[in-house]
Amino acid sequence: MKKLLIPALLAAFIVGCSSTPVDETSGAPVESRSGSSGVTPVTAGGLDSRGLPRELTDPKSVLSQRSIYFDLDKYEVKDEYKDLVAAHAKYLVTNKGFKVLIQGNTDERGSREYNLSLGQKRSDAVKRSLILLGAKEDQVESVSLGEEKPKNPGHDESAWSENRRADILYKAPDGRGEF
Repeated sequence: MKKLLIPALLAAFIVGCSSTPVDETSGAPVESRSGSSGVTPVTAGGLDSRGLPRELTDPKSVLSQRSIYFDLDKYEVKDEYKDLVAAHAKYLVTNKGFKVLIQGNTDERGSREYNLSLGQKRSDAVKRSLILLGAKEDQVESVSLGEEKPKNPGHDESAWSENRRADILYKAPDGRGEF
């Protein structure tokens, strides 16, 4: 038990000791200045046609952003997406019945085997981040789609940069959702 407790405490300490400055003017994406956490458990109302809460699909909500983009041949979650991943982790912590599927994607360059491997590393990187931030292992599944599901069908750097991503798909406790 001690072997599991010490790494968990160390990870929590490291996350808590981040030296990233907080922008006081804009607030955190899921922060509410009214004193609540900003992420509330799902209630019976306010669901979209797929059975997902509106806060997951409302374009004004940070939780509607579901893609994390990567640099060429990389699979580390970039700093600019850490707040987004943290918002999704907080949602999963608050709504324990929800599950997510992380789909890792690549651009068309590289062999099929390389792209499947890189896509898996990308989805696993997002999964690790969610779990380190409090989501439960059984709430998060990671898969690779390689180059098979491009967001942009073009064949230039602009298109490729849109295709190097990991997408977060939600499933509600009743089984409805995106996967």
